Amino acid sequence: MKKQTPRSPRRARTVPPSGNAAKARLTETDVERCADALCAYQREVTTVFGRREQRDWSRFYLCGQLSNVERKTMEPLVLALLSSDRNAVRGLQQFIGQSPWPTEPMLVDHQARVAVTLGEPDAVVIVDGSGFPKDGPESVGVAPQYCGHLGKVTNSQEGVFAAYVSSRGYTFLDARLYLPEVWFGDDFQERRQRCGIPSATQFQTEPALALAMVTELTQRGVAPFQWVAADEHFGGNPAFLDGIAALSKWYMAEVPADTRIWLRMPAIQAPGRGPLGRPRLKPRLALNAPASQEVRTVAQSLALARWHTWTLKEGSKGPLIAQFAFVKVIDSRGGLPGTRQWLILRRGLAAGAETKYYLSNAPTTCSPSEFVRLSGMRWPIETAFEEGKGEVGMDHYETRTWSGWHHHMAQTFLAHFFLVHLCLKHKKSAGLDHGPSSSTGGPRHRTGGNRLSGSLGRLGLSSTPQSCRLSFASQAHA
Repeated sequence: MKKQTPRSPRRARTVPPSGNAAKARLTETDVERCADALCAYQREVTTVFGRREQRDWSRFYLCGQLSNVERKTMEPLVLALLSSDRNAVRGLQQFIGQSPWPTEPMLVDHQARVAVTLGEPDAVVIVDGSGFPKDGPESVGVAPQYCGHLGKVTNSQEGVFAAYVSSRGYTFLDARLYLPEVWFGDDFQERRQRCGIPSATQFQTEPALALAMVTELTQRGVAPFQWVAADEHFGGNPAFLDGIAALSKWYMAEVPADTRIWLRMPAIQAPGRGPLGRPRLKPRLALNAPASQEVRTVAQSLALARWHTWTLKEGSKGPLIAQFAFVKVIDSRGGLPGTRQWLILRRGLAAGAETKYYLSNAPTTCSPSEFVRLSGMRWPIETAFEEGKGEVGMDHYETRTWSGWHHHMAQTFLAHFFLVHLCLKHKKSAGLDHGPSSSTGGPRHRTGGNRLSGSLGRLGLSSTPQSCRLSFASQAHA
């Protein structure tokens, strides 16, 4: 009988933090090239720091967020990539949580790089909120509030984010931490000081924070864009929509079903002398003017011929198809007619499918296919959040301060954009479907882009820490 030699035990396959299995195996040369690319990227993005130790810690944090460490908080990162030196842990904590370096220069530099890689004149800026569950009351901005991550009201922080989307891909541009109104009461004064909230900070709603970000992006003029997309939390705020229009940008905003509009401009009585001699100080609807109606009523009363079937995109489970109708309307502002806008209606093909409602200030010449494209702009921001939290530790932070939250988010944007750049360079991504098509003969477009879900796994990076360690070892870190 032939003697059998014992087999060596199989090495367990490591699963990346995102949970996505690796789909590509990189050679040692490939890993070194990725490390070289990361080194070059680190040198470029950390030039905003005037001090060498700050550049070193920024590079280290970026390496840690791109590594395969499962929990990307500061202590596990130091233990995995440096050593058990407590001074190193405290140094990183001080850099993220207490160091006074401003995030604006880093974000402006980051936005310029996004413009070079992804920039297009008709690009879209998507604004959206995301929640971060937190235990305890000490973290900045934490309060019982609705957390979309968990789908319920819970103790959490809420951030407002701006993402950039073009036919080439998508990534984050900016973020603001939302402070609930209760945080501006006298009972929270000591807590505001402990968290380092600037004394000039005032309460702002989430739509106001989103408008401030879009305003800054427009004034800087670094990243080109024409459209702003938002869900009904922002679209239901008239001040937000008016602010976007004042910037000469076009919005495509989802609105609640009870949003009131007119199909035709109603007659208005100007201020002046009334029939009984009492002066009218404000304009009002004429007595014979029709009442405004809800957008859901308009959708229900439209003739079947007004609805057309369009293919939004080609998904992994087949094409995503919906019916659309486009109506010119006048929105209602305080019971009076506002501006003439597009009302875009979208519904599924199944019986009883949900109908979505959008308002847009785009010009009359805007094509229906453009509205269909914009109506599908929820998935890039949702996917970006999934990637940020699953790949680069967007929600893996334990800092409690105002500056710490914004420092961490700025570093997260750099890490996410490096993956965007790497995926475009290696052409390993699935494309960004930008091309709606009409089943009644409209063109079917498909433009390239990058989808990063599981990107570390596909590039072979998340199954091995080699590239991050090679990159980190090549730097002169403290």
